[in-house]
Amino acid sequence: MPNPVLWGELAEARRQTDELFQSISPGAIYTRPIAERHRLIFYLGHFEAFDWNLLARNHMGEAPFHREFDKLFERGIDPPAGQAAQDSAGDWPSRREVEKYNGRTRDWIDLHLREMNPTLLQMAIEHRQMHAETFAYLMHGLPYEEKLPMATPALRSGPAPANPMIAVPAGRVTMGQPAEDYGWDNERNAHQLEVAAFEISKFKISNGEYLEFVRAGGPMPHFWVRRNDDLFFHGMFAEIPLPMNYPAWVTWQQAAAYAEWRGLGLPDEAQWQLASGLRHPDAARDNFGFHGWDPVPVDAGHEQTNGHAPVQLTGNGWEWTRDLFAPYSGFEPHPLYPGYSADFFDGHHYVLKGASPRTASLLARPSFRNWFRPDYPHMYAGFRLVRN
Repeated sequence: MPNPVLWGELAEARRQTDELFQSISPGAIYTRPIAERHRLIFYLGHFEAFDWNLLARNHMGEAPFHREFDKLFERGIDPPAGQAAQDSAGDWPSRREVEKYNGRTRDWIDLHLREMNPTLLQMAIEHRQMHAETFAYLMHGLPYEEKLPMATPALRSGPAPANPMIAVPAGRVTMGQPAEDYGWDNERNAHQLEVAAFEISKFKISNGEYLEFVRAGGPMPHFWVRRNDDLFFHGMFAEIPLPMNYPAWVTWQQAAAYAEWRGLGLPDEAQWQLASGLRHPDAARDNFGFHGWDPVPVDAGHEQTNGHAPVQLTGNGWEWTRDLFAPYSGFEPHPLYPGYSADFFDGHHYVLKGASPRTASLLARPSFRNWFRPDYPHMYAGFRLVRN
């Protein structure tokens, strides 16, 4: 059945990703800002190759018109640190060739939108939005002169706020998505868990709080820069004096080490899920849904709560949990994308929940599960503490 809402979401997702490539200098397209990820030219082709392979080739049986690009741009990489691909810029096709492939792919998909399975179209939209965030991590690593400056909110730096623990009563929580709602294979199957009472920090751990750990010998986050005796935050478009009231974006290893140093722990998925139900997220207030490029203070919007709910559980940075990424009971890989989750049930990736400033609102549902290696430093992830 025709679904104009999904068509509009596809158009908006394309606009988001198109703008990313307009935000970097032409020469940057063949660079690799993160050693363990592809060159940026890969992502120019990946968005459309994924759509073509999923919707045209696998779903509707269309014969390929550029088999080489279908394969070249099919899938990203996630090697351990120090095991980056050894290709050179000259190994990749020209931007003009890729854009020609993209145009033909979009034309075919747009011509056949009425015939497409809405669930698969939703998959294509959400996949594009996931990689819009991936591209932001990569773009963050480019030199400032290779990015076109964007309008960003005024800096609201201040001291780190007090971060009290909030009591979360025991309760039953639903994990995953029910069958009637869209979800990725790792969100299946919806099930309920009983969660014992616990306490959780009201705010994400701030730079100011984490700085105490660094002064005690803890590791410095990737997004911090030390110049002589001064610390700065490496933002998307500018370097600024380290804002003590912004969230500390860290690796899982750094979050876990800080929690141990404090004598507390990281929440598990079920605890995070139960706590997230205490306050309804808002994209503009909580900083997700492409409302900004950088973090905002951890206590932004706290005045709109009664004090009995955590702030920004969804937004202003993903949140690490203590759980390894693993399937729920009854997991079945999606037949048209079998490696999406299953390839990462390897004991080397940890679950994150919530959303970052560059997370699309569609992906900010409580059941959505993100995952990364524990030492991966480039993504926008903070954390908060729990006391059981």
